[in-house]
Amino acid sequence: MSDAAIFAISLGVTLVGLVISWGVARRRGAATGVRGAALSLVPIGAALTGVTAFLADLVFDPEKWAGVVVLGLAVVLYLTSGAMLARRSGGRKGGADAGGAGKSGGKSGGKGGESGGRRAAAGKAPKGEVGGAQNVDPEMAEIEQILRNRGIS
Repeated sequence: MSDAAIFAISLGVTLVGLVISWGVARRRGAATGVRGAALSLVPIGAALTGVTAFLADLVFDPEKWAGVVVLGLAVVLYLTSGAMLARRSGGRKGGADAGGAGKSGGKSGGKGGESGGRRAAAGKAPKGEVGGAQNVDPEMAEIEQILRNRGIS
């Protein structure tokens, strides 16, 4: 497509957009009209900078589409190889993690030890009181019992 045709089409679209923006500004306010005018100026700006010619050449040239397809294939292959490498290295880490499974069990045991320690500390009375459990609200004691029955501490 020639530069003169691209410029003429862009100028026409810009002028139609500006007329519509003027009408919108009268009905909906100046802010909406100014926003429309800004968007209306994009086609002529793109034509003057050469972006429109580039896009028109891209759309209508099969050789450039073949280049886009090849670049897309390159991206897909690159991402696929990354996934394959991650899977392969993930298999090696999985073997190392199998030996570390005991460590996670130790961590949960540590949490249980902590909660047991918290329970023991909660059962102790603050200074000056004889039995801390005696001053507990009966509803709270019932809630604590329900939580203990469900394994929540």
